[in-house]
Formats: sequence, structure tokens, C-alpha cells
Amino acid sequence: MQDHLPQSVRVERRPVDEAESRRANGRDWDRYADEYQATHGDFLGDAGFVWGPEGQTEADLRILGPVAGKDVLEVGSGAGQCSRWVRAQGGRAFGLDLSHRQLQHSRRLDENTGVHVPSVHATATALPFADDSFDVVFCSFGALQFVADIDTALDETVRVLRPGGRFAFSITHPTRWMFPDDPGVGGLTASQSYWDRTPYVEIDDASGVVAYVEHHRTLGDWVRLLTGRGLMLTDLVEPEWPTGHDRVWGGWSRTRGLLTPGTAIFVAERP
Repeated sequence: MQDHLPQSVRVERRPVDEAESRRANGRDWDRYADEYQATHGDFLGDAGFVWGPEGQTEADLRILGPVAGKDVLEVGSGAGQCSRWVRAQGGRAFGLDLSHRQLQHSRRLDENTGVHVPSVHATATALPFADDSFDVVFCSFGALQFVADIDTALDETVRVLRPGGRFAFSITHPTRWMFPDDPGVGGLTASQSYWDRTPYVEIDDASGVVAYVEHHRTLGDWVRLLTGRGLMLTDLVEPEWPTGHDRVWGGWSRTRGLLTPGTAIFVAERP
């Protein structure tokens, strides 16, 4: 969950491949990690599991089911808050993230809380684990929106997921792609096509280098991506904006959240 825009960048919409996406987003999260944790750390909790800016937790929604005694992988784990919560519930959670700086924050929180999350510096498109290693794979606003080669990322997820295992992930609700990323009333008027899948790209003005990339898939795209790999879609959760929740996070706000969904959580199982 980024709250962009950094200074001195220009925005483009154009194709970006996996290598360029990975370079840009890895550098961007390394740059942004300190600010992100300082701004949102209290909301996330050192050992908390929040599924999105609406603030609903895994304890509220029970997306993963019982995790005690299970092997669990968090893809795009950041500082490991969600995995740390899983470990506190008796699960054997492991983290994976593209950002070295985010993993340094994870190590810091390990020491602060006494709950250690073994984590690796890697990408969702090449998971460094054996086949059938995990009972649960999840991603809370993590890697998937930043991956160009989503087919490979999902193939990797299925490969490491055991038969009967569960895969769950939250992303910006795909319908938000139509609207400006504005938490005020300006974010309530559609300005582009929902079906335009051209990536959102930020270019550093000084260097001309791609600084950040986000990829869009429609709800139908995600259904086909999951079911095409033999996964059984069991739920699609669209959290409503909670009463009394006034926190603004980037383009998420009460103004928008009362009218249109901001988060989609997909839940699937490997037969």
C-alpha cells in the first residue's frame, strides 16, 4: 500500500516488462521503507495482520482459517507484521520481500517483539522454496500489484502450495483503476477505462529512469488467472468502510470508502 507521489517524477502509462518493474519497485521500496514504517507502523502493529487501509484484520475476517501448526508463506512481507501475527497464533510463518530495507525493518521488529520471522530477499516470480512446502500462501497488499509477469508469479505460488492449501491476497480493488488516486471528492469521478490495463509508471525527472510501476488486472482477469491454474476460488471479500474509521491512507479515505470499494481480497484453494 503505497501513498505516492514522490517529488520530481512524471507519470506515464506504457508497457513495462518484469525486469524493469522489479528494478524500479525494489529501489522504490528501499527508498520509501523508512517513511512507510514511520507513518503506518502504529496502524499495522508490530505483530498485527491488517488486510487493507480499511483496517480489517485477519482476526476479524478469518481469511486464512486456523494457522496453528501450519507452514505459511507471506509474499511481499515488508516488515513481517502479518507473519509475526501468524507466528503468535502458532503458525510457522516465513517472509519474502524484494526490498532489502523492508527486511531490515523486519529484523528490527523481530528484536523488539521477540517474535522472529525467518525472511528471504527474493521475488514472487522465483520463490526459493521446494515444491509443496506450504499449507498457506498469502499476500497482504504485497508483491502482486508490482509484478509484470503475473503468470510466473502465480505458477510459483501453486508450485510451493501443498494440495489442499490456501492462497489469499489483497490488492487495490480493480475498479479503483478508473478513478484518480485522490482521497477527496476528486477521487469519485471516473477518468479512465476500467479495461485499460496499461501499467502506471513513474519516471524520475532527473535521471529519466523508471522509479515505480503498478500493474492493473480486472476482476475477471484475476478469476481466470486463478482458475486457469486449477485453483478453486472460494471467496472474494470487499471490505466496507468501518464506522468511525477516519484514517486517510493515500487514495483511501472515508469519503471514497463509503461509496466504492477500495480493497479486494481473493481466497482460493489448491484441490
